[in-house]
Formats: sequence, C-alpha cells, structure tokens
Amino acid sequence: MMQIQILFLFLHLSCINRYLAMIQIQNVSKSFKGNLAVDNLNLDIKKGEILGLLGANGAGKSTTINMLLGFLSPDAGKVTINDIDTSKNASETRKLIGYIPENVNLYPYLTGTENLDYFCKLAGLKYSKNELEAYLITCGLAKDAHHKKVSGYSKGMRQKVGIAIAYAKKAKVYLLDEPASGLDPLASNELSELLKKLASEGATILMASHDIFRVREVCHRIGILKKGILVKQLNSKDVSANELETLYLQFMQN
Repeated sequence: MMQIQILFLFLHLSCINRYLAMIQIQNVSKSFKGNLAVDNLNLDIKKGEILGLLGANGAGKSTTINMLLGFLSPDAGKVTINDIDTSKNASETRKLIGYIPENVNLYPYLTGTENLDYFCKLAGLKYSKNELEAYLITCGLAKDAHHKKVSGYSKGMRQKVGIAIAYAKKAKVYLLDEPASGLDPLASNELSELLKKLASEGATILMASHDIFRVREVCHRIGILKKGILVKQLNSKDVSANELETLYLQFMQN
C-alpha cells in the first residue's frame, strides 16, 4: 500500500513539475535616472513554451532580457530561471541560457564552423567536425557556407551561426532580442521553424520583437509592453494576425 502511495505521489509531482514556469518575473520594476523602464512586470514561461513580447522602442523589452541575463538587477521584485535568482546567481543561470541578439557578433576572419567551435570551447564543450557541421545544418546554415569566412555571410547566415552556438550549448532557455530584424522572408521563416523545433524539444523561449505577424505565427502566448507596463497578455490561437495588429495599434495610440 505504501509503495502505491509513493508511486502516486511521484506521478503527481512529475505532472506538477511539467507545468512549472522555467522563467518567472514577479512584481519586477527597474528604473534609470528616475524613469521607469519596467513597471511591476509579471510574466511566467513554461518549458516548451514560446512567449513573444511586443512593444515599441523603449517599452522595456531589452531591459527585461538584460535582467534575465543577470546584467541588470531589478529595483523591486524577483527574476528567476529554473527557480534560481538571476541577480544573485547570474553565473548559474547563464549556463542554462542561449542568448541571440539582433546582431550576432562573430569573428569575421573565422569560418562558420570555426566560430561555432571557438564559442563551444569557451563554454567547455568539445565537438568533432562532423558534430559541429550537424549543428549548423540543424540551424539552417547551408553546408557550402560552413567553411567560408563569416565576413562574407549575410545577416541571416550569421544569425544561424548564433543560434547554432546556443543550440550546441544545449540551452534550456533561449532569449531573443529582435532576432528576425533585417532578415529576408526565407531566413525569417527558417528561424520561426527552428524556434518551434526547440520548443517541441522542451526549450523555454522568450522573443522580444516588433514583428507582429512573426510573433503571432511562432509564439504560444503574446505580451504587449507599453512604457514598461504589460498592458495585455493573450494566447496566439485566440487572435488572428490582423486582429493582433489592430489590438497592438490601439494600445500604442492610446
């Protein structure tokens, strides 16, 4: 009887754990020189979930990401990743994170494979040439580009190497700040498909963007930020792209 009770308890805890938020932002505020960049923000993102943050420049999207990265500490509230406080244990939480900025900084005189190899070794990871190439292919970089210098890459190609770096790190959390900015439609679509794949594998993804239609297509949930305030949260399936655009413009204009 005791064994059955223990088994039920284990299954119950497993189910609870499945739905626990990997990212939690609780009553967080952050100001710069007296100006509120983030105002009492509450967000949670679960394993396997993609949340898109929409907002104009200065809405607080990048500030939120920088607090998750541990580069900034909140003035009030708490930011955690996997229940670890990012401001107190940034070195621990960064081990879980793959960060993809708008402009990925790579070494132009190295090839895509060499860049990936270098950044993996910085993280204490060592892969064979075939494994490195497999990561690049998974992240959408054509094989004939693997051994060409990054100085000749398009922005979309550099972005794919940046994503491969995060993917090879086996990140549990991906933070993306305007990842599709400047990408052509094909590269942007490939990025969307890759993010969906990562989420299906259990990754937690926060994507800050201006791209209403891309956010609607990729994300499970959407938050709209205005002047540091989360003015709206909704499920993507509950709104069309046109409806989302109308709703977003209403908040921005009022």
